[in-house]
Amino acid sequence: MLTKKIAFIGPGVMAEAMIAGLLRQKLAKPQNITAAGPREERGTELQKKYGIQFTTDNSTAAAGADVVVLSVKPQRLSEVMKGLKGIRAEALVLSIVAGASMKKIGSGLKHKAVVRSMPNTPGQIGEGITVWTCSREVTEEQREMTRGILGALGEEVFVEDESYLDMATALSGTGPAYVFLFTEALIDAGVHMGFPRRIAEQLVLQTIKGSIAYYHQAGRHPATLRNQVTSPGGTSAEALYYLEKAGFRTAISRAVWAAYQRSVELGKEKPAHIDPGEEEK
Repeated sequence: MLTKKIAFIGPGVMAEAMIAGLLRQKLAKPQNITAAGPREERGTELQKKYGIQFTTDNSTAAAGADVVVLSVKPQRLSEVMKGLKGIRAEALVLSIVAGASMKKIGSGLKHKAVVRSMPNTPGQIGEGITVWTCSREVTEEQREMTRGILGALGEEVFVEDESYLDMATALSGTGPAYVFLFTEALIDAGVHMGFPRRIAEQLVLQTIKGSIAYYHQAGRHPATLRNQVTSPGGTSAEALYYLEKAGFRTAISRAVWAAYQRSVELGKEKPAHIDPGEEEK
């Protein structure tokens, strides 16, 4: 991969995470990476930080590239594809755009070798997970390149069924937002009880970190581990009773379902009209 040229169309947060990961793992050389975007100041920032190339012309970035990474916002994809010219027939197009199907990308760019993927934000520190699939025209060599590029973000999971990508968008792609909201709520609860915020943050963050580490070491179902800390008539039992009474599980399920619906809508470019209770109708 060190000889491959990679172009990022859209120099956002996830594109930067991929660039940083590729360079950190010595899978690419800075001079072989080009980012393209409308803002010169963003380009200057990336050039100083990573030593890569930058241009405000998407077609210039794509021309001659072995891999073209689509990393723009879903709402801008159609417009970007209309102006994106010069992709080599043998190049690989790798999309991290939420909701954008391989059919849409393939027809929009008139290109056959397409990978669709959904990373998440922990990829910025190499601790993410990316679900991906590809068109039949993607070669084995291109699959290996994809594994290398996505592996720079953390773990990667290949799936045959493209419909899993919208599901992954709702579960793991959006997942960090759920985790951070839950974390914030716990910290605020600690402050409400009287803890200084710094202590509440320390308690909550280490509890979450330790619980995940324990889960991996124990190798048992989360329900079993939850039961271990739920003594009859105890504090955990009381807290869990109120969470269940408040519809905690249902709220999470509806939130993930809403995100899934939105991912599908983004692919169809329809406005979002999400009813949280739609699945019950």
